[in-house]
Formats: sequence, structure tokens, C-alpha cells
Amino acid sequence: MLAPTDDDVWVEYRVTPRYLAGSSGIGDPGIKPIIDLGGPCHEDGLGNLTVSSPDQRLKVGWFGDDYLLWKIAAYADGFSPPRWVATFNQNTPAEIVAGLTTALAQDYLDGNGRFLAGPSRHRADGFRPLIEAGWRRSASEPGTIAITAPDKQAGLLIDNRRYAPDDDVWTLWAGPPGWGTRAEGTFTTGTPTHLIAATAAAMADPAPLIRCRHQIPRECQGLVQLSPVIPPSPPVPTPLDVRRTAVAQALDRATRTQAAGRRALAAHTRTTLPHPAIKPDHPPTAPRPNRASPPSLPRPAPGR
Repeated sequence: MLAPTDDDVWVEYRVTPRYLAGSSGIGDPGIKPIIDLGGPCHEDGLGNLTVSSPDQRLKVGWFGDDYLLWKIAAYADGFSPPRWVATFNQNTPAEIVAGLTTALAQDYLDGNGRFLAGPSRHRADGFRPLIEAGWRRSASEPGTIAITAPDKQAGLLIDNRRYAPDDDVWTLWAGPPGWGTRAEGTFTTGTPTHLIAATAAAMADPAPLIRCRHQIPRECQGLVQLSPVIPPSPPVPTPLDVRRTAVAQALDRATRTQAAGRRALAAHTRTTLPHPAIKPDHPPTAPRPNRASPPSLPRPAPGR
């Protein structure tokens, strides 16, 4: 990874695809939808934050010093065990987690209890956003379903062999294998299918994410497209550049001056000399004789 002293480390880029952008190091985008519900928040002073809905039926934990950075759960009431749990590791972009928490908060505000309804009978509803984004089913073990992104760098695995309440049945992943590179999100058996679909849609969203270069996992930097948020300033011209520019401008001025002189001379010539193609309106006439004086007679020769 680049050294912190490298100026390029702090340049912000738009990163595509977003699922390889890595974590920004803060959980604000993922937590904010639940904070906006107005429930209690608790911070332990070590960077760990827990946010709940006002009735304690929704809980989001952000654990800044743990591999499983996020834990999101729904409860029938404040004292019962969770109906379902979703987790995301430290490599997962918070903007993808926000796809889940935004849909979860909306369910809560609608007051219909949909976030406790359980999964749909149609598993395909959960990965429909991926199929619509061009992801395709790929080979997998018996009893599982695998959906893979066009670049082969992200996917979804559904393990139909698991059915216990706390089993991780759905797994969204992105990036090369490894503790510091692969992003993973898991959903237990009872997770409502529409919430998984909301997370998948956020993952397949083509909109880029803003990251500094050092926040992108090193192994992913060759797999993403980077576009600077602020275009780099043009380079400062060197003394040689300045001299070359001055010479080029002087030559240009001289060329334009010579061209202007030639045009002026041509215009002067056109206005002072008759044009051979132009004929006078009246043809010239011979001079008339003076009739006031009679013609002179020849004189006789001398001696006659």
C-alpha cells in the first residue's frame, strides 16, 4: 500500500465498481437511516456504536475494532431473541450497508411489520436486482445457487442446505479472497427477501463511490477504474516552456503582419489601376473639326 507521505494517497477518486472500493473507515452512511428514527444511541468510547429504534425492535451495531464490523438485527420486541441477523465485515463499503438499513428504516416507518415477515417463498426475488444488472448464474455445489458479476469479482451464494434460524444462508461477496481484501455480507435464514434484494441493489448500483487511494485495498487497485474528483492542475511551465511560447507568439505576430501588408498592397493596386475586364460606358469618339475657320488653300509656287 502507498506510504502516507505520498501526496496521491489523499487525492479523492470516484471508484467503479463500487463493491471493490473498500471501507471509508466510518459507518455514518450505514447507521444514519436508523439514527434518524430517533431511538437511543450508545457509544462506549472505543469506537463502538449501537443504535436502536425507539421500541428496540431494530438494532444496528458498528464495531470499529472488529472483523465483523456491522451487526444488524430485528426483534419481535425488546426482550425476545432476534428474528434474523445480518453481518458485514470491515471491507464492506458502508454505502452498500446503507441499502439494507434504508429499506429497514422505511419498513419501520410504514408500520406494517414487514421487516419481521420472514423470507419470500421465491428465492429469486432476493437476487433479481443482480440479474437485472447483468449478473449471471454460475456453477456451484449441489444445493446452492451462485450469482456472479460480469467481472467475476463479486457474487452471491445461497446455501439451501442450511435452514436453522441462525444459519447464514445468503452471502454477498466482492474482491479477491483474503482478510484484507474480500468484502462479505451474510443474512440468516429468517431475513426478509426484500431486504436482501435492497442490499443487492446497492451492491450492483453503477454509481461510483468516493475514496482516497489508500482506502482502496491494494489488491483491488488494479481491478477498479479511478477518476479524480478534482481534475489535477495543469503543470507549472518551465523557463524553457516560457521561452518557446514567446518565440512561437513572435513568429505568429510576424506572419500575421506580413500577411496584412500583402493584403493592403493588393487592395491599393485594385483601387488605383483600371481593371482589364471593366469597359467604359461610352466608347471614345474622334475629335470634331473646328468649323469657325475655313480650310486653308495651298499657296502658289514662287516665280509663277
